[in-house]
Amino acid sequence: SHSHSHSHSHVHGTRQETEQAAVDLEGGETPGVVLFRHLKKVLAEKDIISPEELRKGVEKAENLGQNLEGPRLVARAWVDADFKQLLLTDAARAAETLGMVAKNSTAATVLTAVENTENVHNLIVCTLCSCYPRAILGLSPTWYRSRSYRSRAIREPRALLAEFGTYLPKHVQVEVHDSTADLRYIVVPMRPRGTDDWTEEELAKLVTRDSMIGATTLSLPKDDDK
Repeated sequence: SHSHSHSHSHVHGTRQETEQAAVDLEGGETPGVVLFRHLKKVLAEKDIISPEELRKGVEKAENLGQNLEGPRLVARAWVDADFKQLLLTDAARAAETLGMVAKNSTAATVLTAVENTENVHNLIVCTLCSCYPRAILGLSPTWYRSRSYRSRAIREPRALLAEFGTYLPKHVQVEVHDSTADLRYIVVPMRPRGTDDWTEEELAKLVTRDSMIGATTLSLPKDDDK
């Protein structure tokens, strides 16, 4: 894994160069990509839809039909200290106790769970291709497979996280975990405050795919709707 402790202002200095390098590697933009990029910019500038609202819409569309294995693992870890310890030491075994298979059907993979805390934020990437715990999180999002994400997660994680609406205090250390063909990761996000009396099922509904990759953190819905 990689540690990044530099400040938010520092990483912005190389963002343009890094993004341009990623674009150059991928070739020219298609007309559809150009249209989407400009439309997204206009919608944000006119406050019609925020980047966060757009991200949530994309995540919801890409998550259709999943069995929510990941959120169930996280919710159980939040309410059961012994289970959390098992999850962090042997995620596959922890998944089995809930009737889940943590290994991808196409390869014998090891699932490793990493926990976000007040001082450490974990971010998952696969710099070589798009290795991802599909058995637990379903299909990987398109942005996770992009060259831009794969390069910037390593080079400038704080700037990348900011584009997901994730702004971390300077004291929080960002740990970037690089997945491989036989090693996949899942992030156990921090439990939102104000959920002490929530049931495990209610908590599971709070957990998002992006939070289990480490791209976002979790908070209560604005109307506290369970």
